[in-house]
Amino acid sequence: MLTGVQHRVLIARPGARQQLLKQALEHHGLLPCDLNIMRLEPLPMDRPQRQALYTMPVDALLCVSPFTVECLRRWLTPLPAWGTTATLIATGASTQETLAQAFTQPKERVLAPEPAARAASEGVLSLEALRDVRGRNIVLARGEGGRRLISTTLRERGAHLVELPLYRRLLDAPSPALQQVLGSGDYLALVITSNEQLDHIVQWCSTESFGQAVVVSSDRLVRKAIAAGFQRVLRAQDATPISLAQCCASVMNNSNRHGGHWTP
Repeated sequence: MLTGVQHRVLIARPGARQQLLKQALEHHGLLPCDLNIMRLEPLPMDRPQRQALYTMPVDALLCVSPFTVECLRRWLTPLPAWGTTATLIATGASTQETLAQAFTQPKERVLAPEPAARAASEGVLSLEALRDVRGRNIVLARGEGGRRLISTTLRERGAHLVELPLYRRLLDAPSPALQQVLGSGDYLALVITSNEQLDHIVQWCSTESFGQAVVVSSDRLVRKAIAAGFQRVLRAQDATPISLAQCCASVMNNSNRHGGHWTP
């Protein structure tokens, strides 16, 4: 039976969903450990920017993460008139739920790709509502510098796109103690949910780290993790805390069946 560090799951994900992921992991009897390598910092919005959001024509609003929705909602109180008429689009299930709550709409009214259909950007671009967007006014709410594939593709399709960067990602080194844990491989699994996290974290990884299970949230991250040198890469159904935790639990259950050793 697994004990101690063999139940430990290292988390690279930041923000509120980090806490939800910890709860989901604990539900499965796992021990979550925050690496604290990434912070999300909301960006300011001046009065002219905010006024423009209220007055501009908006046919569709596309949000790329729950934190994006939370940042946007701070600046859209009360909701603008287009909040009840624009098509609401999310890149995944967690964002879909958060966007529905923020705009007081049924979840079914917010469009999102099917879970695990493909990577988030490709998945949302495959939605029927975004295939013929010539002349449509679309607001893309995102983090600073993120989702270039979405913005480039929508412009190529003829959309009038307004990009709205609402936060920046700040990267930190793990504490010395966590660097030692990461480098020693004394954990069951490592959860990574973005390219930035993966690129940043590999500098503290060792042969032991690369041999441990890595749980990711998209096909793109699977390919990137394998290219980085990780040998045991598992893809969760989607980026929701429940799916990521279930994937980690499968690693634990597999290890239990094989005497504490993870096997593909």
